[in-house]
Amino acid sequence: MVSFGNEKSYYSGGKSVKELAEILLSSETIAARVKELGAEITTDYQGKEIIIIGILKGALPFMADLIREINIPLKYDLMAVSSYGVSTKTSGAVQILKDIEMGIEGEHVLVVEDIIDTGLTLNYLVGNLLSRKPASLKICTLLDKPSRREVEIFPQYNGFTIPDRFVVGYGLDYAERFRHLPMIGVLKPEVYEKK
Repeated sequence: MVSFGNEKSYYSGGKSVKELAEILLSSETIAARVKELGAEITTDYQGKEIIIIGILKGALPFMADLIREINIPLKYDLMAVSSYGVSTKTSGAVQILKDIEMGIEGEHVLVVEDIIDTGLTLNYLVGNLLSRKPASLKICTLLDKPSRREVEIFPQYNGFTIPDRFVVGYGLDYAERFRHLPMIGVLKPEVYEKK
């Protein structure tokens, strides 16, 4: 882990991001792991076509990079679900804001998520998608926080297991900020505790 010094800050697009306590995962580390995940998925689904369902908004950068590393036929669609709002903790009540447009009955489906925390949102989502009778359904997450899990749900593909810290960047946000960062950083508690 690379920690920021007091005077240092990360610059992205000319904007200083002083709200980060440290960088948890560099852009190079993320890119290397995404490449490995793409190779694993390619091997596991050899001879099959898959439908990748990305969960908006957070998984978008991860999914975009991941599909370029998968070397088998694929289609993709997007879903938007919410259980956070502007809070740092899930409410547990899941709302589908945007559903997929293609049918998945009889198809091999891979759900791509940015982070699995309590698992409540993903558990609901998996149940919803399984009711549509896909041939198979697997989960790929960039980040997993198993210490926060409230339901038994396990990704078949996991980028990184991380500690229980509030992380942002590479699609992950706090109040819609920080998604554009190329790395994943730990947000300073004073940023989200002052709200």
